[in-house]
Amino acid sequence: MTEKTSYAPGEPIWTDLSSPDLAASTAFYGRLLGWTAEEPQERFGGYASWLKDGRKIAGLMPSMSPDQPPSWTTYVCSEDADKTVALVESSGGAVIAPPMAVDDLGRMAVLADPSGNVFGIWQPGTHRGAELFAEPGAPCWFELTSQDPAASAPFYSSVFSWSVKTSEEYIELQLDGESVAGVTDPTQGTLPGWLPYFGVDDPAAKAREAEQLGGSVVLPLAEWPGGACSIIRDPHGAMLGLMRQEPSS
Repeated sequence: MTEKTSYAPGEPIWTDLSSPDLAASTAFYGRLLGWTAEEPQERFGGYASWLKDGRKIAGLMPSMSPDQPPSWTTYVCSEDADKTVALVESSGGAVIAPPMAVDDLGRMAVLADPSGNVFGIWQPGTHRGAELFAEPGAPCWFELTSQDPAASAPFYSSVFSWSVKTSEEYIELQLDGESVAGVTDPTQGTLPGWLPYFGVDDPAAKAREAEQLGGSVVLPLAEWPGGACSIIRDPHGAMLGLMRQEPSS
């Protein structure tokens, strides 16, 4: 079990889902990934944390308006939310929600890169981020789908000090030599934006199970030497990835 108690600035730290029906989303993800949900916190607008094996791994909140499409948001760790927001603005990005304190849990902001892809930042207080990582049912990877991957990477390098590792098929964003996220072109059925992946033993089988539970399959299966993944939409249309990663030798 890979437990996490802290994240370095520049590491993806959290992800949450906006949903028009919290009970339905909890039932879907509970059956698919074995999650349970804490009681929604009214003082935080009905926000709740999802748990896997008793540890926080993601968040859930009501959609802010009927027009808001259900979606997952990826948050990156920041040691100073105000400074990160200033870097976003000076690098050509935009501020959707300025830095705000969330009780003693931490500070957050919601931002967009120059292409309009939305992401968040989280400056930890008592809430330190996902408590499990790279385990079945827990977050394991974060990926930006971009119409122009080569042009998107420099923005994130300037904001989070990520270095860029480019191969013929993929761009990896690295922090201190470790890959923390990826950038790829849209494929059939995928849209530009940040996508969280959650660990599973058999992505194709889990994708079929998601379909049986009322979701839909976007990408049935993609394989590479280090693992395999599928991409699905939940019953409300929010897109996410399911990934198996091979242990590094």
